[in-house]
Amino acid sequence: MASPDDRYAFIAEWYDAHAALVRRYQFLFYAKDATIEMFDIKNRRLFLKRSRFEELSMKDLYIGAIINIHARQLKITDYADQFTRNKLERTTSKTYAMIKPDAVGRAGEILNRIHEENFIVCQAKKMSLTRSEATKFYVEHDGKPFFEKLLDFMTSGPVIAIELMGVNCVKRWRDLLGPTNTAKAKEDAPYSIRAVYGTDATKNACHGSDSDESARREIEFFFGPASPRVSATFNNCTLCIIKPHAVAGGLAGNIITAIYKAGFQVSTLQMFRLEKANAEEFYEIYKGVVNEYMPMVDELCNGACIAMEITKDKNVATNFRELVGPSDPEIARHLRSQTLRARFGIDKIKNAVHCTDLPDDALLEVEYFFRILNS
Repeated sequence: MASPDDRYAFIAEWYDAHAALVRRYQFLFYAKDATIEMFDIKNRRLFLKRSRFEELSMKDLYIGAIINIHARQLKITDYADQFTRNKLERTTSKTYAMIKPDAVGRAGEILNRIHEENFIVCQAKKMSLTRSEATKFYVEHDGKPFFEKLLDFMTSGPVIAIELMGVNCVKRWRDLLGPTNTAKAKEDAPYSIRAVYGTDATKNACHGSDSDESARREIEFFFGPASPRVSATFNNCTLCIIKPHAVAGGLAGNIITAIYKAGFQVSTLQMFRLEKANAEEFYEIYKGVVNEYMPMVDELCNGACIAMEITKDKNVATNFRELVGPSDPEIARHLRSQTLRARFGIDKIKNAVHCTDLPDDALLEVEYFFRILNS
């Protein structure tokens, strides 16, 4: 039996659609050998015998996380013992980060910085704030001389809202941002985000919560039930999904940068964690057509993915399909080495991104994520 230092215990919930009820489990993760074990709380019995599960690591386990265990999507809702609480609460603090309108075009580079500093992106979405929403968010600055200028700027274009998690998250993110005024940042912290991407004290690339309390409030504002909606256009668009393996591998920033460099626009994006039923429904067109249908479904719901509405012109679906490349990355590397799948894919299942195959399906796929799943 592993020592207590090797074992972490959580309460996890799974919605059983057939029985229309939520089932609760004690979920155990043994970090030393990457094994898991589950106990059915209600029936007081072993549900899953201890077994290896190398797809999971400690960074995937935190309150609110959604994990996929043998086709069941579990949500971690609490710690199951004091040891786990004491050990992890110090390392899983959260903060709110926002890429402001002036830096949205450099979002891929900023996401790379976030990954390099070992932050975990828990949620993300791109939106355009109304003046009312911006006023409510910056209410503590109401009446200050710069308030109206700040509102004008924050409503001048889309922003990307991000929930970050990590050790000492609030302070570390603010340290990475650097001083509020870009000129001071360039002097005092020349490699900080504001020094590299900012312009002045208002157009300073990114925002970060100033305390744990502010972080909770700001995360709720942007990701709670009454949060602002994403900025999808549903016009001359196609869909791109950065698959879970690419998100987990820190490739999202490079993929987004490559899309922008190719002349396409990411008019909106949002992080999703799909249930298997949603993945099956989305990929239904491939059922019985491609042999990889079920592995494709399993990959799409095997962690967080990032869905993006891609825009450019009326031929965007066809042109973007060319940028993505053949479904098999090995073939792509031989025939079209600069395509996204050639550069970032592993195999036919973990091929970095999904894109709409047929122009007639483009709007339907965009609506599936940004209307149906968001409703």
